[in-house]
Amino acid sequence: MSIVAPVPVVGGFESTYMPHHDQDIFETTEHDMRWRDDLALIRDAGVRRVRYPIRWHRIESEEGQFDWSDTDDVMTFFHDHGFTPIVDLLHHTSYPKWLHAGFGDSRFPTAYVRYAREFALRYPWVAEYTLFNEPFSTLFLAGHEGIWPPYRTGLQGFVDLISHVLPAVAEASRLYRELLPEAKHVWVDTCEHPTSSDADGAEYAAMANERRFLVLDAFLGRDYDPHGPMAALLSEVGGQRLLGIESGGIDVLGLDYYAHCQWDFSAAGGSMPTLTPLPFADLIDQYWQRYGKPCLVTETNIRGRTSDRASWFKYVLEQCEVAQERGIPIEGICWFPVVDSTDWNSLLSRCEGQIDPVGVYWLDADLSRNPSVMSETYGLAARGVSSSVLPAFRFAEPVATWLAGYLPQMAHWTWLETPPGDVGRNVPPTASRLELRIVDAH
Repeated sequence: MSIVAPVPVVGGFESTYMPHHDQDIFETTEHDMRWRDDLALIRDAGVRRVRYPIRWHRIESEEGQFDWSDTDDVMTFFHDHGFTPIVDLLHHTSYPKWLHAGFGDSRFPTAYVRYAREFALRYPWVAEYTLFNEPFSTLFLAGHEGIWPPYRTGLQGFVDLISHVLPAVAEASRLYRELLPEAKHVWVDTCEHPTSSDADGAEYAAMANERRFLVLDAFLGRDYDPHGPMAALLSEVGGQRLLGIESGGIDVLGLDYYAHCQWDFSAAGGSMPTLTPLPFADLIDQYWQRYGKPCLVTETNIRGRTSDRASWFKYVLEQCEVAQERGIPIEGICWFPVVDSTDWNSLLSRCEGQIDPVGVYWLDADLSRNPSVMSETYGLAARGVSSSVLPAFRFAEPVATWLAGYLPQMAHWTWLETPPGDVGRNVPPTASRLELRIVDAH
C-alpha cells in the first residue's frame, strides 16, 4: 500500500462536566493539577496538535463573571511551547451550573454566544476551534434519551433542543468568521452507520441513517428530504423549525468513530456493534461525498486492555490510510483521550472516579500515568510509521467477541499474542459483555 503522506497524530484530553456532581473529568483524573506533565507525554511522543477543552463551567461559575486565570496558564503554555490547540468550547454537558435546565435553559443561547465572544477576543491567535462537541449525540442523549439534563425524551424533545441550541452555535460560527478569520472551525460529531438484520430493522435503520445528518445539515442550512424516512416524523414535532436556522460554516469535518457507532436494528431492538460493520474508510467516504470537507478523526478508542487499544489504533489508522489513497484529505487521527477517562461506565450519571480503560496512558490507583504497548504504538504513529508496521495483538475477551464483525477486515494482519502483564487498570472481566444501551432504540 503506497501512502500519500503519514497521517498526523493528534492528542486529546477529556473534561466533561457533571453538573449534578459539580465535578469534571479534568478533576477526577487530576489533569487539572498534572496538565504540564500530561502535555509533556504527548510532546515527547512527537505530538503538538491537541484537542483541548475550555472549561466554561469553571470560567463563568457565576453568571456574567469570567475568571480566565487557569485558562490563561494553559493557553500561554500552548502558545509559548509550540502546541497547536484545537480548542473545544463546549464538551457535552460542560456548561455553567447556573444554567439549571442545561441546554433547555432560556438563558443558554445568549450566555453561550457571550462566552464564545469573550474567548475569541482574549485569544485571537487560536488557529482551530470546535464550537460544540458532538451536537448530535449530546442533544440526542439530553433530548431524546433523557440521560443528560434536561432529561427530555423522544423526537419532540430532540427537535426542541436542536432548535433552541443550534441557532446560537451558528451565530457563534458567523461571529468567529469576523473575529478569527484565519482560524478553522472543526465541526466534531459521531460518525455513524446503522444496519439492519430484518425488515422491521431496515425501516428503522433507514430513518437512523438520515437522522445522523440532521443536525449538521440544519447548521449548514440544508433542508431535510421532504419525502425521506424522517419527513413524516419531523412534521409531527415541528421539524420545520430546523429549516429556518441562519446557517453557520465549517472548515474541517471531525469524525468521532467507535465500534458502537455502527448499530444493528431488528424487530428485537437495537444492538451494537453490528456483526457486519462497514469498513471505517467507507464511512469516511460517505461523509466526504456528502459534505466535501477535509476530514479529521477527532475521537476513537476501545475499552479494553492496552494491547486491545493498540490493535484498534492500528485498524483506525489503516482505514485512514485507505481513505487517503482514495483522495480524501485526512488531517489527522486523535486517540481520545491521552490518559484514561473516568465514569463513562455510567454515562456520567455517577461520579465515582471509576477509571475507564481507554487511554494512551493508563491510570493506576494513584492516578499515575503508565506507559504500555499502546503508548509505544501511539508514539510510532506520531513519528510517521505506517499502520502496516504497527503490531497487531490478538484481541482479548471480551473485546474479541465485541469486535468479531471487524475481524474479516483484519484478516491480512500477522497477529501477535497479547503481552503478559501489559493490561492496564479496570479492564472488563473476560466473562463480561461490553455494552452501551440507549433507551427506546427501536
